[in-house]
Amino acid sequence: MAPSVDRHGYWGRPTSTLDWCEENYVVSYYIAEFWNTVSNLIMIIPPIFGAIQTFRDGLEFRYIGSFIGLAAVGVGSWCFHMTLLYEMQLLDELPMIYSTCVFVYCLYECFKQEKTISFFLIALLLFFSISVTVVYLQWKEPVFHQVMYGALVACLVIRSIFIVTWVYPWLKPLCYTSLGIFMLGFLLWNIDNIFCNSLRAGREALPSGVGVVLTQFHAWWHIFTGLGSYLHILLSLQIRATYLKYRPKVKFMCGVWPTLHVEPQKSS
Repeated sequence: MAPSVDRHGYWGRPTSTLDWCEENYVVSYYIAEFWNTVSNLIMIIPPIFGAIQTFRDGLEFRYIGSFIGLAAVGVGSWCFHMTLLYEMQLLDELPMIYSTCVFVYCLYECFKQEKTISFFLIALLLFFSISVTVVYLQWKEPVFHQVMYGALVACLVIRSIFIVTWVYPWLKPLCYTSLGIFMLGFLLWNIDNIFCNSLRAGREALPSGVGVVLTQFHAWWHIFTGLGSYLHILLSLQIRATYLKYRPKVKFMCGVWPTLHVEPQKSS
């Protein structure tokens, strides 16, 4: 996507089918796209704490898997942007499909009895994941991956809006905050792709710190979609805990970062 004028560093010439708008090896000889790399921390650290808290609360493993899946996407994206190698690109893109399938399972099975398993939905999502993987390994077309990922996200959006409209309307603020933040990231992702030349020109004209904040839109995509996805998991957890008649409570780590705590006993 980006003009092929970038220098090469520790990882050599990029072999990935995508090269984003951030100039390669400008900040560090060892990291191809520095800001696109470090921005993935928001998809790694908070979900790890979320998985630990969910485990401590004794909730179903599917929600621990959701947090772990988001962290896996962050690690894969870190490796991809750090190296721009094709193998690392797959480590980024394929976990996006797998983790979102876990999100879909959680949201579409939220109104079932505790510890029940839908083998049909698992088989369907497993078939979808394997099919996308096989096709994408043979047909290295990023648009195919983006469309398949978009289809899964659409399933989540439709289901979420249905639940907060007809079942738990009091969860609308969390739902629409999650969706709005995610869509803002998607908008910046598109701007970064379409107006790369203009962004690079602006980056050179602005002071370095200001240029990073105002023009590294792919890094902002990571931040906003990471936060939006994290909030979606909290929404899914709160829906499930409410249905099971637990008492979920939102707390803020360091007064800023939202976490969900669920009391083990059920309310009367």
